[in-house]
Amino acid sequence: MMTRSHQARLSRSAIAAAAAIAVTAGVVAAAPDAKTAEPTPKLSLIAASTSVTLDSWKEDPGVYLDLGTYVTAENGPLELKVSRKSYKDPIIAKQIIRDGKGKQTGTKVLPKRLLKDFAGLPDFAKITVTDAAGKTVLDKTEAFCPNNASGRIRPDAPANSKYPESCPVNPFTLGSVWGVENGWASNTYAGYYSTPVQLAAGKYTAKVSVSKAYRDLFGIADKPQTIKVTVRERSWEEGEGVSGSSQMSGHDMSKMSGHEMSGHSMPGHGAMRSPAPAAATSGAGPSYNVGHGPYAPAPPALPWALKKAALKSAQAGDVAGRTDGSRKAPAAQPNAKRPTGKATVPDVPKPDLRSLPAYGITVSDGYEEVPGKDYLAFSANVWNAGPAKLVVDGFRAPGKELMDAYQYFYDAKGKQIGYTPTGTMEWDPRPGHEHWHFTDFASYRLLKEDKKETVRSGKEAFCLANTDAVDYTVKNANWHPENTDLSTACGQENSISVREVLDIGSGDTYTQDLPGQSFDITGLANGTYYIQVLANPENRLKETDLTNNSALRKVVLGGKPGARTVTVPAHDRVDAN
Repeated sequence: MMTRSHQARLSRSAIAAAAAIAVTAGVVAAAPDAKTAEPTPKLSLIAASTSVTLDSWKEDPGVYLDLGTYVTAENGPLELKVSRKSYKDPIIAKQIIRDGKGKQTGTKVLPKRLLKDFAGLPDFAKITVTDAAGKTVLDKTEAFCPNNASGRIRPDAPANSKYPESCPVNPFTLGSVWGVENGWASNTYAGYYSTPVQLAAGKYTAKVSVSKAYRDLFGIADKPQTIKVTVRERSWEEGEGVSGSSQMSGHDMSKMSGHEMSGHSMPGHGAMRSPAPAAATSGAGPSYNVGHGPYAPAPPALPWALKKAALKSAQAGDVAGRTDGSRKAPAAQPNAKRPTGKATVPDVPKPDLRSLPAYGITVSDGYEEVPGKDYLAFSANVWNAGPAKLVVDGFRAPGKELMDAYQYFYDAKGKQIGYTPTGTMEWDPRPGHEHWHFTDFASYRLLKEDKKETVRSGKEAFCLANTDAVDYTVKNANWHPENTDLSTACGQENSISVREVLDIGSGDTYTQDLPGQSFDITGLANGTYYIQVLANPENRLKETDLTNNSALRKVVLGGKPGARTVTVPAHDRVDAN
């Protein structure tokens, strides 16, 4: 269930661009210790039915071509590890070849520069649609995300797919794992990433095939699937439609994950993308906000709460000058509502928080109550490179406004063996939030060209949720994290205790349409600046490495008051605003 009212939007052109990448055939084989040719998984293209009925709504015409075609894997899974060393390096995909029992038997490197993002295999499926007279009315290709798991194809297949639920589309993703589980099928339909096509009501014939480059690459037989298609026109007035631009079918909804349902981020795999039904409650996919606006300005976060917290902090003799108004939690005392015993920091693996460069950057002119103001809005992500997950629990004494927060530690077997005070949690009542925020997680600063701070965002408190698969190739990465949506991650107003978790390999995106995700640039001169995303700004959280917590994104401000502009240069190979 979504708990934020603001939702970011995903540019259809950004998704279409991924499908426009040309595929080059050929592989470089590298099967270590293999004395004979290693068997590869048998992949096939199948169709669940010979006919489908698709709806086009009068109020929002367009048909989503979910034709019910699937890629199946037998004699072992299809598994790909996709990664880049840095944003200066190309994306490399390596096929991990496993037998039917899951044992690795070899590897194959896909053609270099085949991929330009992590959203899937471009131009994988070729779709041709003809009308009743035999005239071709559509000829297109679509990308294929192997993680689009749909179910088993035989009863003895593994009960669950071990692969992630979606392919990440955050522009600053570093590593991903794609796979079709042995004995499973993955839908070739691009789902939320697909662009609707204009087909009038009537009868059609669709032909779906796998592009030759991929047939050669994976040994897929050239057996196109033919599906009879009926397009029917409907109206929301029937009582069965949905408002807005939503056209999602039950299948679409079933494919959406907590990533997409989270209001933190959107695409960045976070908030729901458009089109989407207003009452969506379940699903699977990534969240990446491309930054198209304009969006409303983001006012300073909780000024009343910060003032109260700052006053209490001063009265308690805490260190002054904390911009988030947080205070250091006292040493743990035996109490039924709080951790008992001595707080310790054991010598066990700890999380490694890292920041991604800001993206989704745009200029907004604000709400009516702040006429003449200019805001620089942005999306930001802090992620956990592991090798341990970040676990923070908040404990609320009866009648208190703030919770005391503690970081917990676990041994290699997952047994809890220690904890330490690490700040506070506060309730955020603003629309789009309405949950408990951990006050010591990250900070945003706008730096001048000389890298000296000029503006600090009012937001420094966060609800932690695993909205984005940033790098699932790191050690101990959890491909199926919990708490991917805010309704389960950050508690209710009357909560007595809250657990917030950032799992290994996942990140937490806040998009630029949310309160606090902006800088007031009204009085700033035009010129070059840097948006700094800083994880663990007070170094209260215990990490394996504190030297990699900052990320900078260059921006160039222009225009004049009331009509400011922003230019966002590419960040190495990543050209996403």
